Amino acid sequence: MDRPAIRVAERLSPEERAAVERLNQAAARADGVPALDEAATLRLRSQGTSTHLLTDHLAAETGAHLTGYARIDPADDGTRPADATADVVVHPDARGRGLGRALVEEVLSRANGAPVRVWAHGSHPAAARLATATGFSPIRELWLMSHTAGDPDVDIRTPGGVSIRTFRPDQDEDAWLEANRAAFEHHPEQGRWTRADLDARMAERWFDPDGFFVAIRDGRLVGFHWTKVHDEPVRGIGPPPVGEIYVLGVVPEAQGLGLAKALAVTGLRHLRDRGVRNVVLFVEASNPAAIGLYTKLGFRHVGTDVMYRHPGHR
Repeated sequence: MDRPAIRVAERLSPEERAAVERLNQAAARADGVPALDEAATLRLRSQGTSTHLLTDHLAAETGAHLTGYARIDPADDGTRPADATADVVVHPDARGRGLGRALVEEVLSRANGAPVRVWAHGSHPAAARLATATGFSPIRELWLMSHTAGDPDVDIRTPGGVSIRTFRPDQDEDAWLEANRAAFEHHPEQGRWTRADLDARMAERWFDPDGFFVAIRDGRLVGFHWTKVHDEPVRGIGPPPVGEIYVLGVVPEAQGLGLAKALAVTGLRHLRDRGVRNVVLFVEASNPAAIGLYTKLGFRHVGTDVMYRHPGHR
C-alpha cells in the first residue's frame, strides 16, 4: 500500500480547525472517548508552537473531510519538559489501512531525535498495538474515577486557621498559579501551567467561579478545588449535567491536615446543590494517597488513559 500523503501546517485555518474537531468527535463516537483531550483542543485553538499533520487519504471513500490528524510540540520551548509531545487521531472509517502508523512515523521524523510522549485515551487495544509497533513504551497511567453524587457521607472539619471561599477573578490568579505550582511541583503538566493556560480555561463557556473553591491561611492561598460541569456525558457517564473534580491541590506545608478532604467535600456538595448527580475525576494511578481519598468519598475506577513514550534517537 502506498504511503498516504501528509500535509504539514504550522498554522491551521478556521476551516481546518473545525475539520479536526469533527474528526475528534467521530473518533469519540466510535471509541467512547475523544482522542484529543481538553489540553490538546485548547492547543489546537491557540495554535502556539505546534506543527500539524493532516491527511485526506481515502476521503472520498469515507465521506470525511479529514481522515487523519497529528500534532507535535517541540521538545523544549522553555515551558515544557525535554520530551516532545504529540496527539494522533484517525477517522474510524479510515482505520486499518496504515494511516495511524504513517502519522506516528511522521511525528517521530519531525521530533529531531527527541523523545516523544503521546496519550492513548481509554487505553484502546489498537493504540497499544500501534505504540508497540512504532517503538513506544507505556510510562504512565491516568485513572478515570466516577461517583454518583449525593451528600458525601463524611464529616469534615476545616483545619484551624483556614477558611474556604470561592475564587475571585481578577484578584486570585497569581496566587492560584503560585499555589498550583507548589501543589503540583513534580507533575509533568499541571505544575507547569502559566497565566495563559489559566486564562484560556477561564475563557471557556463552562468556567464558573462559584464552583472554584480556594483555601486561605494567614492571607495565603494554600489549597483549591476547581469543579467543572459538563453539558454532555463524559465517556458514557451520564446523563448530563456531569460534574468533575477538575483540579484539587494543597501546597506541601498545608498537607496532612485534612484540607484536601474538606475541599473535596465542599466541591461535591456544591455540585449536588446544582443538581449534578454524576461526578468524575482523573487521577494519577501512581498516587495512592489521592486514590485512597477519592475511594473513601465513593469514587470507583472506571477507565484508564495510558501515556506512551518513544526514547528518541539522540
